[in-house]
Order: sequence, then C-alpha cells, then structure tokens
Amino acid sequence: MALASIYTRARIGLESPLVSIEIHLSAGLPAFQIVGLAETSVKESKNRVRSALINCGYEFPCQRIVVNLAPADLPKEGGHFDLPIAVGILAASNQIPNAELHKYEFAGELALSGELRSIIGEIPIAIASRDSQRTLILPIGNAQLASRVENAKIIALQHLEQLFPHFARQQPLPLINYEKPDLSADVLHDSIKDIADVMGQPLAKRALELAAAGSHNLLFIGPPGTGKTMLASRLPGILPQMTSTESLETAAIHSICSTSIDNQYWLKRPFRAPHHTASSAALVGGGGQPVPGEISLAHNGVLFLDELPEYDRKVLDVLREPMESGEVTISRAMHKTTYPAKFQLVAAMNPSPTGFYLDKRSTPEQILRYLNKLSGPFLDRIDIQLEVSRLPKGLWNNSEHNNETSEAIRARVHNCREIQLARQGKANAHLSSPELKQHCYLNDDDCEFLELAVEKLGLSTRAHHKLLKIARTIADLKTQPQIKREHLVEALSYRAMDRLIQHLTESMSG
Repeated sequence: MALASIYTRARIGLESPLVSIEIHLSAGLPAFQIVGLAETSVKESKNRVRSALINCGYEFPCQRIVVNLAPADLPKEGGHFDLPIAVGILAASNQIPNAELHKYEFAGELALSGELRSIIGEIPIAIASRDSQRTLILPIGNAQLASRVENAKIIALQHLEQLFPHFARQQPLPLINYEKPDLSADVLHDSIKDIADVMGQPLAKRALELAAAGSHNLLFIGPPGTGKTMLASRLPGILPQMTSTESLETAAIHSICSTSIDNQYWLKRPFRAPHHTASSAALVGGGGQPVPGEISLAHNGVLFLDELPEYDRKVLDVLREPMESGEVTISRAMHKTTYPAKFQLVAAMNPSPTGFYLDKRSTPEQILRYLNKLSGPFLDRIDIQLEVSRLPKGLWNNSEHNNETSEAIRARVHNCREIQLARQGKANAHLSSPELKQHCYLNDDDCEFLELAVEKLGLSTRAHHKLLKIARTIADLKTQPQIKREHLVEALSYRAMDRLIQHLTESMSG
C-alpha cells in the first residue's frame, strides 16, 4: 500500500501543535489534492513540491496523490509544510527508506530547485519537537537559531538531494551542537549606548537606575531638548542581561514575527520604540491569525513611548491590563491567543502643548486639557514620574559633571537584582499585595507618614503600593534590609505629574 505518514508542526501563536501528514498514492487519473483545512500558502505547495522533486532527480508519481493534514479542524498556513509533504511523497513512492521517519519532524519551504528556504517560528517548533523526543530537520538558515533550544535535536538541511543519502545511511547529516549562551560575554554591551554621553541630569540618571534596579515603569516630564529620549535609550545598557530562559522566550516571539536575532546579541534585552501614530493592534497585536504586537516584542525588555500625550488615549488604555498581568490575550471568533508581555515601560512627554508650562503661551486650562489625554488609571501604573529640568548655564564648560558609565551603574543594578531574587524570587515592581506586607514592612511612625502623604496627594491604593515598592528598591540599592523614612521621602519625590496637576488646579481655583 502506497501510504506514508510524516510529522510536522502547525503554528498558533507561540504554540506548535503536532500535525500528521498522511500521503496516499492510488491508481487513477493523475491528481494532487491537499485536504485538512489548508490555507492558500499550503495549497500552493503542490507546484513547489512537484518542481523540487523533479529538479532533484526524484520521480514524481504519475498517480492520484491525496495529502491529508491531520487533525482536520486545525488551521494550517505557511510554506513550512513543503518539506514534509515532499518527504511523504518520496516515502509513499518508496524513493527513500521510511523505517525511521517516525523519529523525525520536518519543516521547511522548498525552492523550485529543491533548495530549502528559511521559515518563521523555528524556536516554538524546536521546543515542541524536543518535548516529543523527535529529531527536527530544518532549513540551514533556521537550524543555528533553533539549536539554542537546550536538548533539542536539530539537523540542518540545505537541499532536498541530501535526504536519500541521509536516510540510506550513506552520508548521515550531523546534529547541530547546542550552543550555550555566554552569560559573561562583554560583546553584549558593545552596541549599547553609554549613559556617560548624557550631560548633567543627575536626578534623571538616579531615576533611571532605580527603574532598572526594580523593573519599575518610568515617565520623564520636561521641555524639549532636556535629554529625555537620550536618557530612555540608555536604559538597556544598565539593565541586567537576560537569563537563558528569558532569551529563549524573547527569541520565540521574534521568530514568529520574521524578526531575526543576532546570535552575538542573544542575551540583549529588546528595546521597542513605536511611533505615536501606532494603533491599538500595532501595540497589543492582532489580525485574523493574531500576531504579536510591540508589547510582546518588548517582552523581557523595554517599551519606549516618546511624546506620550500624542498617542491616542484609547491606544494607551489598552496597555493597562498587560502592564499588570504581564501577558495579553487576543480573542477572535474561532480562537484566542495569549502572548507574554512582561515589558518595562519608559515614556517621555512635554509638560504642556507648547513644551514649557511656564512660558505663558498656554493657560492652565489648556495645559490640563493636554495632560488629560492621559487617563488616571494609565498614569497610576507608572511607578516613577520625574520632571527633567533644562540644563544649567556653564555645564558645557564644566569638566566635573558626573560621567559615570553604564557599566558602573549596571554593576549596582545587578547586585540589587540579586538581592531581590534571593529574597522574593522576582523584581520589586512585581511584588503582590501579600508579598508587600512581608518584604516592605514599615514601623508605625513611617506608616502614618506615608498614609498622610498619600492622602494629601490624593493617591490611589495602587500608587500607595508602588511607593512602597520604590522605597524597597531604594533600600536594596543601599543594601539596607529595612525601609526607612529617607527612602519613603525619596520615593515620594518621584510624583512629578501629581504635583504638576495639583499646581495647575490651584492656579485655576486661585
């Protein structure tokens, strides 16, 4: 019986469910039919497979060919089904040995010449095949990145002609060796901008260090030309590098979006800076077959939103839930997909529509209308809000300004993160309410002081908790086990937006 079964994988978000490709050759008029909820890109594989087999010297069966993609109710799309379909036809027509095919999974797009072209989503496929304890055969352009999956068996295939010598054991293709990331590689930071390039702004640099140390969200408020964007772009340079698990999660998201990650910078945290005209779907993801948005591409890294009030208010409000949960769920009529989105938000904005709120070109009403483009619940989720002032006179001629490098700050941030991981297993920004009571204990006097400050500023319970988390980070940077009054006072100083709105409201009422 001319029947063969080949294993491959479909793509649904970050999941790669198993697909069994069954090929049946029977007598009758020559035909080539693909069934099993195949999208257009899969149905078009008929012509690619036929040309590739003929050009590689194989015989294309002059029979009725039926290709079944099981399970039948699972949508299949993409060109990576070319290779398993071609292998199935060769196995069903006895042109390659099929005794060990059940130990393999195949994924790859075929050129008409028989060469293998790169596909997207190789890392989720490699993880799934590893869990199934099968060997995965991929195009040579994907094999190196897929080999980053620990314990995965990956074989790189360059041309369809290599299949017969491999399965006939004449010229077996070698497994790609697992390449463990070098966690101490200095090359990781060679391309990262140094914070020493920023002139002055010691308070902003301090806030940036706190944000990196505790994974806090950060908002810079200041007139144009004060270095807000420049400061934000320096945050990746002081963040601790990703672990192997984090880097694999991030690379898996990028792999299904056709964005490549250089092996040299495997542990580099992503930095995404979408334009303020970006839509909600661009930020959180979407489409008929939902794809990740900017917040998922920034997973384990930084999402930078410049000119924050210029974003549509509804667009910013869709970030509220992912900022709390660390994931985003995109629902469609047929299915829903969940993507991780544990990003660190850094934003920058001007304090008024004209750039300066004291230049008398805008009234307090106009400034408040401008600031009201940002909803209260959204601002409530930003831990540190700092006003970045204009540079003082004579700074350019002063050679004594702080030129501390990113490397020095990164060392302090790393030590602070180690303290947090040893104590609670996570960064301070991600502490839950029960963990706050355990790790952010205050004595009675300090607790009363903080409650009075929160009441005077009119802050929410969430903002109260964020003040405690920032104070915990400040204490950790000083390697002090107990939160003190001085830490609370510094944490309260990072509420620039509240003070600005309060000042404008008093000006209007006065």
